[in-house]
Parts: sequence; structure tokens; C-alpha cells
Amino acid sequence: MERAGGAGAAAALGQRLAEGGQGHVLRFWPELSAEARRELAAELRGMDVAEINRFFRRARGDGGGAAAAAGLDARMQPVPRDVLGSASRDRELLPRWESRGLAEIAGSRVAALLLAGGQGTRLGVPYPKGMCDVGLPSRKTLFHLQAQRLRRLQQLAEEQHGTPCNIPWYIMTSGRTMESTREFFVKHHYFGLKKENVIFFQQGMLPALGFDGKILLEEKGKIAMAPDGNGGLYRALGAHGIVEDMERRGVQSVHVYCVDNILVKVADPRFIGFCLEKGADCGAKVVEKTNPTEPVGVVCRVDGVYQVVEYSEISLATAQKRGPDGRLLFNAGNIANHYFTTAFLKDVVNTYEPQLQHHVAEKKIPHVDITTGQLIQPEKPNGIKMEKFVFDIFQFSKKFVVYEVLREDEFSPLKNADSQNGKDNPTTARHALMSLHHCWVLNAGGHFVDENGTRIPAIPRLKDANDLPIQCEISPLISYGGEGLEKYVKGREFCAPLIIDEDGIHELVKNGV
Repeated sequence: MERAGGAGAAAALGQRLAEGGQGHVLRFWPELSAEARRELAAELRGMDVAEINRFFRRARGDGGGAAAAAGLDARMQPVPRDVLGSASRDRELLPRWESRGLAEIAGSRVAALLLAGGQGTRLGVPYPKGMCDVGLPSRKTLFHLQAQRLRRLQQLAEEQHGTPCNIPWYIMTSGRTMESTREFFVKHHYFGLKKENVIFFQQGMLPALGFDGKILLEEKGKIAMAPDGNGGLYRALGAHGIVEDMERRGVQSVHVYCVDNILVKVADPRFIGFCLEKGADCGAKVVEKTNPTEPVGVVCRVDGVYQVVEYSEISLATAQKRGPDGRLLFNAGNIANHYFTTAFLKDVVNTYEPQLQHHVAEKKIPHVDITTGQLIQPEKPNGIKMEKFVFDIFQFSKKFVVYEVLREDEFSPLKNADSQNGKDNPTTARHALMSLHHCWVLNAGGHFVDENGTRIPAIPRLKDANDLPIQCEISPLISYGGEGLEKYVKGREFCAPLIIDEDGIHELVKNGV
């Protein structure tokens, strides 16, 4: 066996790359150290050049998405009421759905699957988003909050059904986030979850390509790589045997969600119960879009098939259309929060995934000039990154449903640093959680008073980014969704900041009040 970096191995590698029209990536091979050669050879050995070329041809295809999007507005239909469940419009059904979901959880038939491949680059931090601390009184990170919600759900299900249960937590990382994510969980003892029920796996990476389909070099001995989008989930499920693991554990329902939503109800029993009652194999949780220009995709039907249409693909006239009730016609805002049966995921992995086409994002990609060897920092897009989206598989569902929830209860994403535009940042995330918890206290019969002992009027919802919420944080181990708080707060008055956790009630005491 020729060692990596040896002449024979290099020649064979060079021939395979040249046959695929990508021989240029070895242009600087003679200049590389033995270690750099080994690393580059290892990276290239795992790369199917013919497949990458095929992806490129299909993705660029007949003008790519532009042709597919032509006439989209005329072909769009809103979600029909018979497949829609609503946390606000179907209140009388919520207890039944919740009970059904908790029964599934009690039977250890539910798993949570976290999409955690994103770096915190836009947040201005060098580590994965899940490790972000948004400045809550407890200083808990997103990973910590989600883990504790799972622990509380397991406890609720056990209390109601009298049987111990587990919710396996599958965490998809990318090459850039795997090591730091795993280390973080080990350091924090898996936040009290059983180690064997937290399963890490890695999504694939694809090389960035020039507009001519040529692979770009990040350094002389390194390919410019990018994760293959959150829709890379389905290929990764197959590559790492995750569906088989779910089957072995008896999991039948899977809740898939993105890491960056501080309010996410992980393995939400109401959502799961609703999907089960409807006999769905695939479901999307949405929030109502109230502003036509809000940059979120909408769940709808196109030519009778369910999909997410990105906000950039819809004309303003279509986005502004309203139904008889005055709501936006296309108002099912996608929040990357989905239900799948394990059987459906198995079909996707085995049958449908290869049919998925990559979406093309034109990007400014720093790269080494093949002729001069100089690093170029482009000022305008010079290449493409190819990715798939998690919602690309809606089209294959036999029974698709949509579950609408209130944004203030369940959706506050963390995307930007505090210094940017005042939206979707650590401050808005922190305020959203504290405002929700303030509501929970009021609903359970508690009250807040100022330093003079005067009751503060109940204005729990933030209508403006400049409104400051009352500082109030309730540990997920105490309450998953506002339940069980009466014994702590009913008929009592509190001074903020108020923290309720497994050690009891903590509030700021001023002047002996």
C-alpha cells in the first residue's frame, strides 16, 4: 500500500481528478509539505468528483431556480383549513393533542433531532450557535435550555403514565462544529441527560465551485468546503445509520428543529399529538406571517404539492393578498420546525434523497488564484455553494399537515450580533424568553410589584424592541410550557428579577421588601 503523499498515490489521485476536469486542485502539490500533502490527499480521496460535477450540472441546469420559479405566483395555493391545526384557533383540542403526544413520549416512541451545523459567525462568536449565552440571569446556553426541556418532558410523561421513558436526542453537527459541540456536552455532563441518549452525527460537506464548475482552493493545499445545507440531513441519516438506530430504539415520531430558536418546544407533545391524530407522515410548525415583506418562506401548495416558497420568489402583490378574514392569504411562516415519522424518513433516505436537487447560492468566496498562487478576496460573487433544504422533502409526503403556533410563545431566532439592526439578536431572544415567563407567572396567579410594593400593571407582551420586559426566568426543569407553577406563585407578589429553578424561588430583595 502506497502511503498518502507518495508518488504512486499522487499520480492515481491526479489521474482521477484530471478525468473529472478538476486536476487543477493539485497545481501546488510540489510546494506542499508532507503533512499538507497527506491532508489534501485524504480530503480528495473522500470526494466523488464525478458526483460533484453531476450536482453542478443539475443545479445550474436550465437556469436553475429561475425557470422553476417562473409563474410561481399563479400556481401557489394557501394551506387548506382541513390540514391546519392552530394553537390559538383550536384551543379546545389542545389538551387531547397534548395527552396523545405525552403518551407517545411515555412509550419512548419520540425522538428530537437538532440541526446544529451552524457556526456563530453572524453572531460574532467563534463557536457553534448552541453554545451561545444570551445573557439570561441563569447564563444558560441554548443547548442547556433545550436539554432541560427534554428532561422536564420525560418527567411529565413518567408522572402521567407511571413508566420511565427516554427521548433520544440526535444532534447533527457540521465538520466545523462537531468537536466543539461534543466537548461542550462532555464538559457539562450532557446537562443531566443519559450519555447514551445523546447521539452526535455529522452532515456532509461540498466543495465551493467557480461559475465554471471548477473546485476552488481555500489555500494551496486546502479545498474551499461548505456544509451541504440543513437538507444534508437526509444523506447524513443514511451515511451514519441514524434511521436504523431510531428503529432499534422503537422511535416512531421525530421532531426536527433548528438550534437558534430560544423558545423552541423540543419534542412538543401538542405538535406530535396533532400530527398523530391526523395520521400525518410529515408536518410543519409555522407562525403566522403578519407583514407581507417579512423575510420568511411560506408553507403552501404549488401545483397541488406542498413546499416552502422563499420570500424572494414571491411578488409583492402575491405577498400582500389577504383572505376574507383579513389575514394574509400566504401567512404560514416557515420556522424550520418539523415532524416526521421514522417510516417516512426511511423512505426519504432510501428512495427520495437522490432525487433532491441542490439549491445554488452565489457567494463571494475567497480563493487561491490557480495561475499566480495569490489569495483573492473577491468584491462580488465569484462562485457558488450548493445546498439542500430540510423542507425539500415535503413534496414526497403522503399526508402533510401544518400546525400554527403563536410567535411570542414559540419563535425568537438568534441570528445576529447585538450591534446589528436590532433584530433576531441576543437581546431580542433574552427579552422574548423573559416576557413569556412573565406571562406564565401571571397566568398562574402571581403578581409583580415595584420597589414601593405597588403592583405593576400586567403588560406582558413586548410590542416594541425598546420595551423592556420584567426580568423573570423559570427553569425548564420547573415548567416546560407554563404548567405546574401555581404552587410557586399563586397569590404571591414578587420583585424582579425573579428566578424560579430547582433550588426554589430567588428574587431581588430591596429595602427589606
